[in-house]
Amino acid sequence: MNRAQNASIWLTMAWITALIATLSAIFIGEILGRTPCVLCWYQRIFMFPLALLLGIACYRDDSNAWHYALPLAGLGGGFAAYHTLLYWRVIEPEIVACSAEASCSGAGMVIFGSLPLPLLSLLAFTLIVVSLLIVRHHAKK
Repeated sequence: MNRAQNASIWLTMAWITALIATLSAIFIGEILGRTPCVLCWYQRIFMFPLALLLGIACYRDDSNAWHYALPLAGLGGGFAAYHTLLYWRVIEPEIVACSAEASCSGAGMVIFGSLPLPLLSLLAFTLIVVSLLIVRHHAKK
């Protein structure tokens, strides 16, 4: 397998991850009826365009997509990391504008009984960042 094929596989991995995360966020909000908190909205701002941009990059086999997708994934991952720390009460919630209907660390931030949504978001952004770094590595050679 050559470098271009490896880059293509990892670009597709990043896109599938972004697509699953985007569709999951829509499902949780629209079908399950859970109102996203402020930090969830910030993460969506970075994840939703990734699903579209990485999909186009896969279609065009554009291994240079990491140039514009990596900053989005990194910033979204930063919000997800902050949200995860807030959820686990490692940091204090005073500096976040959370409301009673959409708490950033309440019971509504769990799915399947025990999986914290902020952690799932962090894992998705991390997988996208790692995939794009691998694409970058293969695209440069």
